Amino acid sequence: MYGLVLIFPVIAPLLGAGLAAILRNRPLAQRTVMEISVIVMALASLLLFLRVRGGYELIMAFGGWVRPIAISFRADALGGTLSLVTGLIGIAGMIYARADVAARRRRAGFDSLFLALLAAVNGAFLTGDLFNLYVWFELMLVCALGLITLDRRKAQIDGAVRYAVLSMLGATFILTGIAFVVAEAGTLELHDLRHTLAERELTLSLATGGALLLAGFALKAGLFPLHFWLPASYHTAPLTASAVFAGLLTKAGLYACLRVMVTLFGVELLPGFPPVLGIVAALTMLVFAVSALAQQDLRRLFAFHIIAQVGYMAMGLSIATMAGLQAAIFYMVHSIIVQTNLFFAAGAIARADGSFDLRTAGGIARSQPLLAGMVAVPMLSLAGIPPFSGFWAKFIVIRAGFEEGMIGLPLAALLAGLLTIVSMGSVWANGFWKSRAAGRIARPVPTAMFWAIATLSGATVLIGLFPGFLWEVAGYAAYALAMGGTR
Repeated sequence: MYGLVLIFPVIAPLLGAGLAAILRNRPLAQRTVMEISVIVMALASLLLFLRVRGGYELIMAFGGWVRPIAISFRADALGGTLSLVTGLIGIAGMIYARADVAARRRRAGFDSLFLALLAAVNGAFLTGDLFNLYVWFELMLVCALGLITLDRRKAQIDGAVRYAVLSMLGATFILTGIAFVVAEAGTLELHDLRHTLAERELTLSLATGGALLLAGFALKAGLFPLHFWLPASYHTAPLTASAVFAGLLTKAGLYACLRVMVTLFGVELLPGFPPVLGIVAALTMLVFAVSALAQQDLRRLFAFHIIAQVGYMAMGLSIATMAGLQAAIFYMVHSIIVQTNLFFAAGAIARADGSFDLRTAGGIARSQPLLAGMVAVPMLSLAGIPPFSGFWAKFIVIRAGFEEGMIGLPLAALLAGLLTIVSMGSVWANGFWKSRAAGRIARPVPTAMFWAIATLSGATVLIGLFPGFLWEVAGYAAYALAMGGTR
């Protein structure tokens, strides 16, 4: 039974994607298949999380081969937690798509691509070997490109080309890094890599492989200065797809950085890597928090905040301690939920105002106060205002930095947090609080959009009110990540 639980977060959406493709001329049937597949995936992810959250592991090898030759799946507390959050995002996206995705987009392949993307993300979180981690990332790329170009508009094609070019550059880095690692260790199975390399001295070949892998996955995560593709592409996709991109794709890249770097080199990482990562994290937080202040299009504004928030997670990795890893994992879970919700909110604001432009928005707090309250939750959480999840996420990662005697990096995080508060204040003042122009009336927002936002806002509030549960799970996840096994 546990074997089925381990593979169903991937198998269910993949089977659904195939069936939805067969039904491409029947939009209602496609939607039904997509929704059933997402619900099955989410339930399987929940069962998997309940099995592994206390420090247990599940392993499955395919094809009748034994490890490390076989293709394997491995779920520990980290993979199980992220798979559960992916299920939550899938449920919210499924609800939101009822209002955002019309029959034309379903005939163009939205449902198949959406399900395949969720399968690829879960595959990356649950794979047991380094090469198949790369394979799942390439499936994410194919699905993302399909969703970005779904409407065949010029802006979408332009964004997709930039995304594809830089993603292929990242793939080249990753494949070359994998070649160096397998030449050095003789295996690509992540568990065996951890224990094999722990007994060896660091070599130039291994260090080169690690650097290439870090560069490739950092590009996927959108870290500075490998970020250019993200603001140019994410906002061109349908809102449901953009929101899922915002929540999951960059975090999958950061997850790969955590998994691969700690597996290969331990918590302490390579000599010299933590300072370099610290500089990259600080620049990522500050540059993009400032850049967001200059944006008037809500989608681009939130896209810049996606990148800025990845900097906080990179900061946890750069601290190179168990506390830093635990903080990065906690922050990742919070960020997936909040940033998905912010893109949902952007779509709801545009539906009410008829535009994503903050200069023409306004009055939503008066005309639709319940929606404004739901949208305020992810905005306040992103800004780090208590008692929401973002306060605890920022607090623990900054505390971990100060505990290690760092000064510059935590101060950069505090400054970036202040800039984020200013940015969210501007969004609230322009999009919600200011009076609307004479003769302009806010349109009602579809119920599906409201409930998708409310679902994720509820999760944000729960994490904020009960952070101890996620902190404990993040501790088990950090231990499994660092030690290559369970407690």
